[in-house]
Amino acid sequence: MSFAKKILILGIDGMDPRLTRKFVDMGLMPNTKKYIEKGAQRQDLVLLGGHPTVTPSMWTTLATGAYPMTHGITDFYRQSKESLDLMDYNLDSRLCLAEPLWNVFAEAGKKTLVWHWPGSAWPPTSDSPNLHVVDGSSPGGVNMSNSQLEPEFIVTADVNFTQISFQEKGGNEVTPCAITDLDVAEADSKKNGIENTGAKGISCIILKYGEGAGSTEYKMDIAMSPIKPATNWAFAKGDAKEFVMLLSHGLIRRPCQIWKNEKGIYDTVAVFKSKKEEQPICILKNNEFKEYIYDEAIKNDKKYQVIRHMRIIDMDEAGGRLKIWISPAMDINNDTLWYPKYLFKSVTENVACPPPSSMLFAAKGRELFWGCMLESWNVAARWQSSALHYLIKEENYDVIFSHFHNLDIQKHTFYKYLVKGSELLKGEEFEDFLKDLYIQADNYLGSFLHLLDEDWTIFIVSDHALVATGNQVPLLGDMNGVNVGVMRELGFTEVKKDADGNDLKEIDWEKTKAIANRGVHIYLNIKGRDKYGIVDPKDQYEVEEEIITALYGYKHPVTGRRIVALALRNKDAVLLGLGGPECGDIIYFTAEGYNYDHTDSLSTTYGACGTSVSPIFIAAGNGLKKGFTTTRVIREVDLAPTVAVLGGVRMPEQCEGAPVYQILEETYKGNI
Repeated sequence: MSFAKKILILGIDGMDPRLTRKFVDMGLMPNTKKYIEKGAQRQDLVLLGGHPTVTPSMWTTLATGAYPMTHGITDFYRQSKESLDLMDYNLDSRLCLAEPLWNVFAEAGKKTLVWHWPGSAWPPTSDSPNLHVVDGSSPGGVNMSNSQLEPEFIVTADVNFTQISFQEKGGNEVTPCAITDLDVAEADSKKNGIENTGAKGISCIILKYGEGAGSTEYKMDIAMSPIKPATNWAFAKGDAKEFVMLLSHGLIRRPCQIWKNEKGIYDTVAVFKSKKEEQPICILKNNEFKEYIYDEAIKNDKKYQVIRHMRIIDMDEAGGRLKIWISPAMDINNDTLWYPKYLFKSVTENVACPPPSSMLFAAKGRELFWGCMLESWNVAARWQSSALHYLIKEENYDVIFSHFHNLDIQKHTFYKYLVKGSELLKGEEFEDFLKDLYIQADNYLGSFLHLLDEDWTIFIVSDHALVATGNQVPLLGDMNGVNVGVMRELGFTEVKKDADGNDLKEIDWEKTKAIANRGVHIYLNIKGRDKYGIVDPKDQYEVEEEIITALYGYKHPVTGRRIVALALRNKDAVLLGLGGPECGDIIYFTAEGYNYDHTDSLSTTYGACGTSVSPIFIAAGNGLKKGFTTTRVIREVDLAPTVAVLGGVRMPEQCEGAPVYQILEETYKGNI
């Protein structure tokens, strides 16, 4: 027996119930308010999060109803078996040890779509023809991990420049949400027989603030060109000026004309494939966002058909200088992450290609922040909503698991500035941007609101949210690698030095008893177990006790307060759903006020400016009470069994949660 006819899960990564409640009450999120009024949830909208508070782990928990200790996805990366200082990429369904609910639905005869779910979704792990899967190999955007051929960058032109040049500033300081260029295997819907997705043996030694997740800046490439009078064109407007737009790290040159408007002001750029062409590839107007520009890109000596977005962010009225933001270039023909593959062709021909994502850091200023990044995600929201609506109509799905990453990836770019601001913007301006992000999310959710009147049951959930802090984060808790800072101060980790006494990014294993790697995990360097072990196994308990005592005693150098909220041995971490072979010997969580945006905090943590790390839960539609508020604590492990009951299927095999029977319209008797 099923209580719901069709089920849609709208997952929004990083959606904060505390902020949502605030913005709903302020009247900024009218669509979300309607879901709440029509549905059933807690008054505070909180979904009690699991641990660690990180994307792959928690989306896997939402899908399986199992804790990370059970499903085995215990962070963004997993500990390498080769060495304690190495990590392997963890977004791969074949690493998950628990059954996902979408397999249950598909094998029960329900046509099911899993859309960009970054928690053990890709590749498909069921042979059922009822299961369709799109991406899930990384969080950012659909196809981001394997179709993004070049990062976003700036084109700048000036009459004072003397030569064309391309300056690579790098782009390594990005959060895991922006992982690209993965070696993604083709899906054959089999659990075995394919090499694991993504990178293995990743090494990241974090010695100082500004590395890893504590990075303060994304270093954008810059293409530079002189501005000159337009000459030797097949077509040129009167008084036109010209410059060259370098693309693909300078491998592609696109001649451009700068045009005057009817008032004699230079406000337009026309981009051409060559000077021989009479029609431009695109026309850019000053301070107008131009989406879906079709062109070419070159990578590894191969030419691709791509789309880009562009925006003129600064332009001299006399045509003497200008700056143009160029989005990442997205391969428009890559169907690797779509199963079955005909879905890619169907969506791209009837809706559009997956658009590029943007991740511009705060120091880049208001024009890029509001005019480029926010607009890029507006395009992504419209595209994803249109694609899902198209597939709902054409494929007649019974169940859809969907994920959208706009909030998380954009928050990562500015949360560290919410309290104190940056060099260019005040903290209040970032709070305004935060409001705009939630308005964006509300508009996206609102595009599905009509489905409640068409017999759909809708769940709005997130994996975690993010916290802002006014304190400098200690060098402990970064999920991107080995956290040397605090562990070195406490005498447990040491790095090698060069001939001049400077630190090298290489662990000195002869002097290292333990390392903090992958967010909340600490590993002892044990003889016989680890490659360079020095700790005698019989001393493990005492060394663990020494480390835990030292962590609780460590004080922040400025505030003088403790930075660790909780530290547990592996066997005790089961209390929080962690522990076991995929976790460290010690699991710890940093204290409130000393957290990275997420991952290292307890799931009940609050931050500055009304932020919290808790995920959200809102549910409305067939089978659920209307306008109902429950006092029950709803946990992330409870989503899968609740959806299973509403859909009339069995629980996933390893499910550890329970149906939220208090919000069900019919009395739940424990049988289907």
